[in-house]
Amino acid sequence: MKKLIFIVSLLVIGLGVKAQGTTAAVKLTDTAKLYHPEADAKADIANAVKKAKAEHKNILLQIGGNWCIWCIRFNDLVTHDADLDKFVRDNYVIVHVNYSKENMNEKLLADLGYPQRFGFPVFIVLDDKGNRLHTQNSGYLEEGKGHSKAKVLEFFQGWSPAALDPKTYAKAN
Repeated sequence: MKKLIFIVSLLVIGLGVKAQGTTAAVKLTDTAKLYHPEADAKADIANAVKKAKAEHKNILLQIGGNWCIWCIRFNDLVTHDADLDKFVRDNYVIVHVNYSKENMNEKLLADLGYPQRFGFPVFIVLDDKGNRLHTQNSGYLEEGKGHSKAKVLEFFQGWSPAALDPKTYAKAN
């Protein structure tokens, strides 16, 4: 389903079609500004690594585009749910990496192992040194027409700095 939405969205954006009314295409292309095609993703990640190191956090790369309804839904869930929002703010530095016809960030995504093969959004967790720890297919976090809070929280918890710290892990077991 995500791939069909992706293809249709690219067609709408690529053709420059201006939809009328309150369709999802109008809402996404007119109001969603999570992703910035003009951004230097490599520099954004370098800045996130510095911040993550200083704050003892990991980095969450959310790769997608403003055309992607699943990307918007995921962001809305995480930022509007108090538990998820707090957990993310306490454990991660977030970087939205753009993937659109204006900027596919091809070199960066090649260096990250072609995560776009999983569809969008796709998530990559980096440690505070910028090393890739995990690539997450967001399809496994879906439920109905959105994402499962429980699955998303489990994903965040499983790749948080505390979960990956052998001292913390030893205490929990």
